[in-house]
Amino acid sequence: MESQVVLAAPLKIGEVAQRSGLTVKTIRFYCDEGLIHPTSRSEGGYRLFGDEVFAELALIRTLKAMEIPLQDVRQILESRRSGVCTCGSLQDTIRSKAGEIEQKIAALRDLHSELEDLLSRWQDCGGSKGSAA
Repeated sequence: MESQVVLAAPLKIGEVAQRSGLTVKTIRFYCDEGLIHPTSRSEGGYRLFGDEVFAELALIRTLKAMEIPLQDVRQILESRRSGVCTCGSLQDTIRSKAGEIEQKIAALRDLHSELEDLLSRWQDCGGSKGSAA
């Protein structure tokens, strides 16, 4: 018995936007910048995408949150598509950003502790009526 692979129907840009939570304008921008590529075009000229676009858009969103420049995002996506990432400088950039994030997390934890401490001492500094210590 032959097994048949059922391919998902190509998605128009509006469907991709709706499912990804991005705007059509953003997806067009990513296409124009060479970050994502439509799999084909409809007879009417609409960009059509496969389901793999969602993983790429999620990666773009993550890299943008890390403030990775678009040029580097493009290189990362191209490396990912080829299955081979040989660019040490890209790895260094990602490691550097990961380190920056760790530093920000530590700073936020410190700030959180300071705020919690301030709240725990609030009564002592006259923030509410109570007996003086």
